[in-house]
Order: sequence, then C-alpha cells, then structure tokens
Amino acid sequence: MSLLPVAEAQARLLDSATPLHRIESVPLDMADGRVLARDLAARLTQPPFDASAMDGYALRFEDAATPGSELRLIGASAAGHAFEGAVGKGETVRIFTGAPVPPGADSVLLQEDAERLEGERIRTTYALRKGQHIRPRGQDFLEGEVVLPAGTVMDFSRLTVAAGMNHPALDVYRRPLVAILATGDELVVPGSAPGPSQIVASNTFGIAALARSAGAHVLDLGIVPDNKEEITAAIGRAQVAKADIVVTLGGASVGDHDLVQATMISAGMKLDFWRIAMRPGKPLMVGSLGDIHILGLPGNPVSSLVCGLLFLEPLIRKLASLPPVKREGVAYAAVPFAANDQRQDYVRATLTKSDDGRWLAKPFSKQDSSMMKVFSSADCLVVRPPHAPELAIGSPSQVIFLRPDLLG
Repeated sequence: MSLLPVAEAQARLLDSATPLHRIESVPLDMADGRVLARDLAARLTQPPFDASAMDGYALRFEDAATPGSELRLIGASAAGHAFEGAVGKGETVRIFTGAPVPPGADSVLLQEDAERLEGERIRTTYALRKGQHIRPRGQDFLEGEVVLPAGTVMDFSRLTVAAGMNHPALDVYRRPLVAILATGDELVVPGSAPGPSQIVASNTFGIAALARSAGAHVLDLGIVPDNKEEITAAIGRAQVAKADIVVTLGGASVGDHDLVQATMISAGMKLDFWRIAMRPGKPLMVGSLGDIHILGLPGNPVSSLVCGLLFLEPLIRKLASLPPVKREGVAYAAVPFAANDQRQDYVRATLTKSDDGRWLAKPFSKQDSSMMKVFSSADCLVVRPPHAPELAIGSPSQVIFLRPDLLG
C-alpha cells in the first residue's frame, strides 16, 4: 500500500464521521463547553418591568423639563423593593439601579443632577431628556423568544443568559467516549521501576488530555502486552462501554511484534487505510469496528501526539458537533530550512516575535520522534510539504500552533 497524503487521509477520516447527536440534560453549572441540542427560549421577560438604569429620581418629564424645577419626594424604589404607589404631578421617587420605575414616572434624573431641599423636596440642576436612564420591560429578551439556537457552544456569556432565562439545566449533545489502549511488552506505568528493556508509558496521558480538551470523555483501557488474546479482551471492554472511538498506541504496523492491526481485523475491523506520507507519524491506522472509529497511533510519543492533533482532535470535534479548533497560521523562517523529501514534515520549532510583529520560527536541531522534551518546549509545527525546496530566512510557511495563547 502506497503512502497516503495527509490531506486525503484527514478527509477520508472526517468524511466517515457523523455527529453523534445523542442528547442528555446537564445542570447549568456543568454545561460550559457543551453544545445545545435544542433551541433555548426564554421562560420569562427580562427585565420584567421598566427598570432604572441608574441611581437617581423617578419623575415625570413634563415636571422637570428645565433645570430649577422643584418636586416633592414621596418615597423610594429599590431593587427587590418597589415603591407602592404612583408618581403624580410635581412628585418624584428616589430610585436605585435595577429598581422598578413607579407608574406615572417616565424618566430618571441622575442623583448628582438634583439638589436636596428641606421638607422632602428636590430641585433639578440639569436638563432632562424624556425616557432617560430607563430600561424598558423586555429590552433584553421576551418570554418565549429563542435566544440561543440549537448548535450553540455554551461559554461564560451564554451560560449567563441561559441562567437569566430561568433554565436550571440544558439539553446538550453527549460527549463522545474515547477509549485509549496502550500496547507493548516494554511498557510500564509511571511510578514503576522499569525492568531490563522496559520504558515508562507516556503517550496515554498526552492523548487523553488532548481528547478531553477536544470535547470527549476518556476511558483508559490500560496497558496490554503484545498478546492477541489480551488485545481482543481490551477491545471487548471498549465495545461494552459503547466507546465511539478506540485509540490504540503502538503496534499498528506489520512487524513481527506489531499485533494490533491483525488482531483488530480478526475482531471485525474494516481497515480503511494505514501508512501516511508524513513525518513523524507514518504508521497511522484508520478503520472501523461496527459504529466505533478505530485510530491506531504510532508508539513514538511525538508521532502519537502529532497524529493526535491532526486526526483525533478533528474527529472528536466533528462527532461532538463542535467547530474545528483553529491552529493554523503563518510564521517566517528565522533560519534556513532544508529541502524536504517525499513525506510531509512537521518540524518542531519555537516562536519569537519580530520587530514588526511577525512570528519567527526556529526549528530544534534534533527532530527525533521519541524526544518528548523537545516537543514539550515547541510552540508550533512548521509544515513542510512533500518535495518542498529549501526555505530561506524570512520566507513564510504554514505552521500549526500548539498552544492557544499563540493564536492571537
């Protein structure tokens, strides 16, 4: 099988994915980042009455159209404590922000634009505009009005309006479940004492974090040795849990000790493709097992994470009905980049700002796909297309930003 171009591999994977649209109700305080499954309409009108926008005096415009008008103070209206009565000719009510405007009043005079007189009276000191500083009933939204349509991704501002519309819970799409399985006789969990020829398993934690940030729940299937029966049993646990995606880490190639692909096919997986024209990450496997998407990531940590960014993150977000994460941008070469071969290269690099505000990318001298420390220090991946010529200093190139704070 020839190497598949990255763009074609991504398209084939996403074309095979359909948003899950399984609905659940969650409390409002757990709905951040979730996608509304149904239109959300207001259960009440906001504000529910004409309300004062400032501290001052509620009065009739015709009684205070010019400075120097004197009015009799007949009471007060505060938030939660409305004035019980109406404002008549020559009268005013002390009013506070958010309080109901009493019947009869049509304007609010700022408190600093009035002079208090003896005998519960005030004198206006500033010209008044009719209707000023009043928030009319329903200015924000009306009962029954759809404020947040289905498909809205909830965030801090949308949660605020949902609460204001009197919704204690929201119907949202359920998060996809991603089951992660690490394979290999050489792997031990962090905190263990590795034996001869063993290493600490690290990929699971980075891939799990990436999956959660993309909008998924994660099921850790643990580490299994290079054994067909144990791999099959782990996949069975994912099926029982109704996983939407199974991610395997390592063992997806076809070497003597790479048993994942063959075992998955024996279990009923339909293999779509494997081996991508990219570096790092060539031995990527994509298939399906019934309704479960199968994504076999390489065992090398950097290869696994790069493939996770390019394939797992967009897959999760499509299943979750979330918009794609914007990671692409442009940076300029801080040093020359060598000509590339037939595989699309994702070069780990740091970023600095030039005097004119442009991003400058400088690659690490070592790009081995096993070097976790380098990847953790990288700000971006510089994308070098197949057969790209040498990139001269100052030349632009597409980059994939690794951290959201760099996207501005």
